[in-house]
Amino acid sequence: MHSPVRHLAVLLAALAMQAAHADITIGISLPLTGPGAALGMPLKNSLEFWPDKIAGEKLRVIVLDDGSDPTNAVKNVRKMTLEDNVDVIAGSALTTTALAVSQVASESETVQMAWAPIEVPAEKQKWIFRLPQPISLMADAVVADMKARGFKTLGFIGYNDPWGEVWLKEVTKGLAGSAIQIVASERYNRPDTSVTGQVVKLLAAKPDAVLVAGSGAGAALPQMTLVERGYKGLIYQTHAAGSHDVIRVGGKAMEGAIMPVGPVLVAEQLAENHPARKAGLDYVRIYEAKYGKGSRTQFGAHAFDTMRVLERIVPVALKAAKPGTKEFRAALRDALESQRDITASQGVYNYTAGDHFGLDQRGRVLVRIENGDFRLLR
Repeated sequence: MHSPVRHLAVLLAALAMQAAHADITIGISLPLTGPGAALGMPLKNSLEFWPDKIAGEKLRVIVLDDGSDPTNAVKNVRKMTLEDNVDVIAGSALTTTALAVSQVASESETVQMAWAPIEVPAEKQKWIFRLPQPISLMADAVVADMKARGFKTLGFIGYNDPWGEVWLKEVTKGLAGSAIQIVASERYNRPDTSVTGQVVKLLAAKPDAVLVAGSGAGAALPQMTLVERGYKGLIYQTHAAGSHDVIRVGGKAMEGAIMPVGPVLVAEQLAENHPARKAGLDYVRIYEAKYGKGSRTQFGAHAFDTMRVLERIVPVALKAAKPGTKEFRAALRDALESQRDITASQGVYNYTAGDHFGLDQRGRVLVRIENGDFRLLR
């Protein structure tokens, strides 16, 4: 007969072994339904290519649909942090939902790998890291192109939410002191099916160029309406229009549009020595092998790049603590700021205490839509 002491020793040994091999848990909230689904679905699809383990530890991934609604996103991540004890939060894909998630991430002291370029006050960004390029980086490319072309006037139409707001702010800042004036500024809502009234006002201002700050297929609506109404000037889009869905929806009306995007969208066209080329081609190969040629988006690539980052920082954090603990979450956060030159499909990540975007000019390219595809300009 075994003694109670031996039973206790065996139980403690089993518990110790379980603790030594605790799963690394990633909680993800995504807009799989609603207006943001065009951004959320490529991200979900890309999760299929994540490994089962990181640094020898089993990976557990929880994915919940937030329906493109900030309230739902908060409910999702509260459940993940309180009930599932997640080590990392990823998502969401819209600026509104990702911002809502950031509040929970900060409160729970859990790293958020945001899949939208959210703007948060410096004093609140300790736990918030982004995979997309900062809007300021992308807006600089658009402004530089406008200046090079000698434009004098610009019209703006963007979403009536933080995406449109921040784009207008960054472009206005970039144009300060230049010869280019914003002569019309209009807004529309994500669910809108018509922007005729806004476009009529834009046309009345006769701008040399128009910037559309929409996302996904919704970015096509203003451009289609502008072209239908006879606008002949140059139309710029933002990197949130970086998918073939926009071209499919907008058709020939999208021809000639110029936009800054992540390098992955034109991975094959990058120079051989571009740091994002290899990772970009790796992602495109596996994604398009399953979902078809031209199915890539820069949105989905954020999930791929998140794993590139995690594979670098998890081994560092494991030296300090075990998954499922507050100490491990803190070690992950510290590793994000200490690791250097993490190459990915969207550029090279170098997060620091003062920069939780981590990307520089290697994380953007300028493209033009030609013959139903994206062509690299520079």
